[in-house]
Amino acid sequence: MAFSVSNADAQCAPSVGANSGHGSGWVGGAQAGYNWQQGTWVYGVETDISGSGLKTSLDGGLTSLNPCLGNFASTSAKVDWYGTVRGRAGWTVDKFFFYGTGGLAYGHVDLNSTYNADGITLTADTSSVRAGWVAGAGIEYMLRPDLALTLGYQYVDLGTLGMIATSPPAGTNLTINANAHAAFSVVTVGFNWRFPAGPQSPTMPWQGGYVGGHGGGAWGLHTDATYSEVSIPSDARLKRDIALVDRLPDGLGLYRYRYLWSDTVYVGVMAQEVALLHPDAIVHDSLDGYLRVNYARLGLHLMTLPEWRAREASARL
Repeated sequence: MAFSVSNADAQCAPSVGANSGHGSGWVGGAQAGYNWQQGTWVYGVETDISGSGLKTSLDGGLTSLNPCLGNFASTSAKVDWYGTVRGRAGWTVDKFFFYGTGGLAYGHVDLNSTYNADGITLTADTSSVRAGWVAGAGIEYMLRPDLALTLGYQYVDLGTLGMIATSPPAGTNLTINANAHAAFSVVTVGFNWRFPAGPQSPTMPWQGGYVGGHGGGAWGLHTDATYSEVSIPSDARLKRDIALVDRLPDGLGLYRYRYLWSDTVYVGVMAQEVALLHPDAIVHDSLDGYLRVNYARLGLHLMTLPEWRAREASARL
């Protein structure tokens, strides 16, 4: 999994939300297999591989006390390709072969999400080759001894791909929790070119090997995501080892400090001082009574001490 964060000035209120949905798309590929026949009963093995345009795209779903056009969230999931290795068994009626099938499935699944709120953008993505199972049914019609028309249905389940991503401290933390259940239905039509084993027997017309191609459509791939924004308390009452490191042109001080519950040294502002100079950047939490700062409204970014030192060194070059 990978994620990246950027931030810019914005005038947005804290937002949360969720969205979910299903997708659809095309499939196309090739198959090969072998049949054995005993009377009207036919059984065999088949493998196939398919490219896929199956994709689920989600947008919106955010709510806030003061909605901002800069706030948005989107999540998408895609099955790039998949394959199966299956057993088949069924019976023949005249030139028709009816069968059921089941076995192993595998495929590549992508999941990515973007969440923008309060001037911060969090982007996360993950992908994986996954294994699962497949079951289905189909019909073949023998157009001639060496060619059959196929119609098939498969239900493929590759399990669930999920990710959780949280932005680094920036006065406000964003969190994405997304999941894609890579289960989907597929309907295809195609052709099989048949290679009978030995002399063609009128009593075993379906026995032998075959290769073919198929195309069709898929639907499913249920995807859901939740988005949350949490403001980190900047209240001086929750900080220790406070020391002034710089003062901005407007008089606002930058301080290094540790939170009461952490040994990490940060460089940021004191909410009580911000309340005097920039009261519009203060968020009052009625639940815990502590003050929080909207860093984006100040044009600032909460940093660890090493990050701040690296930025200062770069500015002097």
